Amino acid sequence: MKQSVLKSYAKLIVNVGANVKKGQDVIITCNVDDNYFIKYVVEECYKNKCRKVTVDFQSDEVERIKYKYEKTKDLCEFPDWLHKKWEYYKEKLPVRIYIDSNDPDSLNGIDQDKISTVRKTVGSIVRQYRDEMDNKYQWVIVGIPGKKWARKVFPELSEKKAMEKLWDVILDVTRAKGDPIENWRIHNETLKEKTNKLNELHIKKLIYKNSIGTDFSIELPKEIVFSSGSEKTYSGIVYNPNMPTEECFTSPNKYSANGVVYASKPLSVMGNVVSEFGFRFKDGKVVEVLSNKENEKALLEKLISIDDGAKMLGEVALVPFDSPINLSNVLFYSTLYDENAVCHLALGRAFTECIKDYQNLSDDDIKNVDLNQSSIHVDFMIGTSDLNIKAITYDNKEVQIFENGVFVI
Repeated sequence: MKQSVLKSYAKLIVNVGANVKKGQDVIITCNVDDNYFIKYVVEECYKNKCRKVTVDFQSDEVERIKYKYEKTKDLCEFPDWLHKKWEYYKEKLPVRIYIDSNDPDSLNGIDQDKISTVRKTVGSIVRQYRDEMDNKYQWVIVGIPGKKWARKVFPELSEKKAMEKLWDVILDVTRAKGDPIENWRIHNETLKEKTNKLNELHIKKLIYKNSIGTDFSIELPKEIVFSSGSEKTYSGIVYNPNMPTEECFTSPNKYSANGVVYASKPLSVMGNVVSEFGFRFKDGKVVEVLSNKENEKALLEKLISIDDGAKMLGEVALVPFDSPINLSNVLFYSTLYDENAVCHLALGRAFTECIKDYQNLSDDDIKNVDLNQSSIHVDFMIGTSDLNIKAITYDNKEVQIFENGVFVI
């Protein structure tokens, strides 16, 4: 990949995604193999006159080895230095940039009970810090190709060709070609127009149906609004947390999901790919995992047992079936990309920023809205070419939102 292209992508991430400001601290989380690109992101942060950049290198291979050899109780340990690290995050509110190039199968074959226990234990501790940091700092997650990820997506190509192809597709769907900053200005405006139309309807209930078996409904609290694209911190700094993004999303009443919903695309969860599954909901909770593959069913059952909120929904997202990511005909095996291909739901943590005027509300006011809390947030795709979504508004009107997979409002 040309150096000029990598530098342009880094500039987009820092200026439009994270929107790094003078004097801020920045923490970049990435894979050890990503240094060839990370150096440009670091330099761009300093060009924005940030105070300090810290790179937190991670490794799929090392994580796998740790899970293989360490005891569960040792993996669950959260020592004082980690608490101090999160205390620093809470106090300084550094900008967080996450560069994802992970292997979707990185933990395939590892004891799932061990993974579930560790993520449940550590996640519950981290969640306490995250709750106090919500909406107070800028963050962005973006992708760059990793060798194993690229070969997973394009198994028919050599490693070099797969990397080149995945780079090209990522830059395309992230609107990083041409004038990336202008592309994102226009894209954010288009997304905001869609969310404004949705919010003008004052939707109370959404009803989903399609030919693969989804027959499902969910309700939205009165206090909730749809959001999309760029977001804003309490202090007023605009940033784009997901690049790419094609969704108009909100958070539902956590007690309201009922019916059956089937996934329309595979999902990488806890280092494994699950491909054919669904969930049966009653009064907000998953009461049955639907899958003919016993290993995948067991994995999903462990996922929803991580904490009390893991079996309830925290997000409803509307994405037209003709989105650029879906039209690319590429299955990324990465939630960041695949969730923006079609409509999706998410198990786990809800978004408090979807509460209307959340920045002016007290913590008690926010807690009084029936939104889900969890240490996880796992998106799964449900959109199809024949998905129909009907809305019931708070003034009892019936409005068709989606027909044959796309917006009709």
